[in-house]
Amino acid sequence: MKYKIYSRKQIDKAGKILGERQTPENERNKALEVLDNWREIHKYPLHIFKKRLKTFAKEIDENSLTVQRLKRLNSIINKLKRVDESGKPSMKLSRMQDIAGCRVILKNVEFARKLYGEKYVKGKLKHIRLKKELQKEDYITYPKEDGYRSLHLVYKYKSNKEGKKRYNGLQIEIQIRSKLQHLWATAIEVVDFFTGQGLKFNKGKKEWKNFFRLVSSSFALTEKTPLVPNTPTNQKELFSQIKKSEQELSLIKTMQGWTEILRVFSIENHNSGHKFFLLEIDINQERLTITPFKKEEEDKAIETLERLEKKNSEKKEYDVVLVGAERIEDLKEAYPNYFADTKEFLVNLQKILDKAK
Repeated sequence: MKYKIYSRKQIDKAGKILGERQTPENERNKALEVLDNWREIHKYPLHIFKKRLKTFAKEIDENSLTVQRLKRLNSIINKLKRVDESGKPSMKLSRMQDIAGCRVILKNVEFARKLYGEKYVKGKLKHIRLKKELQKEDYITYPKEDGYRSLHLVYKYKSNKEGKKRYNGLQIEIQIRSKLQHLWATAIEVVDFFTGQGLKFNKGKKEWKNFFRLVSSSFALTEKTPLVPNTPTNQKELFSQIKKSEQELSLIKTMQGWTEILRVFSIENHNSGHKFFLLEIDINQERLTITPFKKEEEDKAIETLERLEKKNSEKKEYDVVLVGAERIEDLKEAYPNYFADTKEFLVNLQKILDKAK
């Protein structure tokens, strides 16, 4: 695909237009073209970082799972709509660090820390690491108030090769998670999609937010890492509060119901050389549709993604994402939220409830 070259000023102008509540349709459409181009141009450096991440992760945990994705259109626009205390936009499109990202899930927190420390923090990569305060990078040592725990790294792509220099400066986010941390994060996304609360963005009902904060601390106890701020440090009290919260929300029954109502449709022979998968979830139709694409069909996949995003932009019960993965089975493990699959999360939750009195 031949990309158009836009200046950072043009990119930020497009971001500003998309972040505004009301804009003329022709201006908005032009801004969307800029955004689509800006997002697509990240795909080459994203492939490079995903390949390296997978190699590093396999050296530490042969059963690790690495996937990649371009940020969804609605997620980008929602981020552009955020304002600071003075009411001005708090995010510029050209500075958004997670337009493209790759994620790795490892067996335990020890493997996650080893990958983060040995291969990246102490490793010698030619790309430029954007160093941030540990509180904004190591969410295991410093869990977020909402309970989110993971390791985040952001790099700027750098190459001296002709034909690749145009990608210099593009930012790629790397997320490193343990299996427990991943189960917690995807469970929240399932709740958000079916209830529209926005728990992932620290919004939503107090009782739901409190439940996930408590469970995150319980998982932290298991992993012997710092607990979420302002949650019980006593295990007995923590488990007791989780049990009470689960009963009030009827959470297990509710989540099991979501999984049961979702029907999965996919194309036969989806493992025959496919490298990209388009996931469409439609709550009204109770359906998840998976469309696979081969490596050479990536441009077609992105064009399909953009068309569906625009077509369904007003539907709150609809979501679509394009994911790069080796097998369709990897999708179910890395993105259980799109399958409304919270089985493993509920298994771990039940272990907590069994210990509570």
